[in-house]
Amino acid sequence: MGMVKGRRKISGKSTTKGAVNAVRGLTCSQVMAAPHFVSEEASVHDVLEEMTHNNWDHIFIASYEGVPIGRIHAVDVLKLISRKAVNRNLAWMMGIPATQMVRTPPLQVGLNTPLLKAGALMLTHDLNQLAVVNEDGELVGTVSHATMARNLPRFLL
Repeated sequence: MGMVKGRRKISGKSTTKGAVNAVRGLTCSQVMAAPHFVSEEASVHDVLEEMTHNNWDHIFIASYEGVPIGRIHAVDVLKLISRKAVNRNLAWMMGIPATQMVRTPPLQVGLNTPLLKAGALMLTHDLNQLAVVNEDGELVGTVSHATMARNLPRFLL
């Protein structure tokens, strides 16, 4: 690897140590987006309404205290409704709590978690977004593949 004072050559491009340190220092709190969520008393119908009205592909369910309980992806809703054994009428959807669709608690990161670490977690667990929580465990944002795509290229160019 060719060395120039204060620079390293990576993949044919020169980059300063400052840029490398800057990308490593980028935290979730600096780049997170507002979370999409409903309260824990939301029904399957409420989730469908929010997702379709806002054109969201996922939604978090948060407790009264704001703690993330689960994450529902649009594909999960479609799978549930498409099963022939499921009653698909409106009364059924309004009466079933959305929390019943949650299988595992959402993977989450803290405000000071490095964005690169959050990206590695998303890749490792095959997720397209993570919940960002504050010191009290309250849902305050999300990071996603889109977050990575918006913020990492400036360190590569």
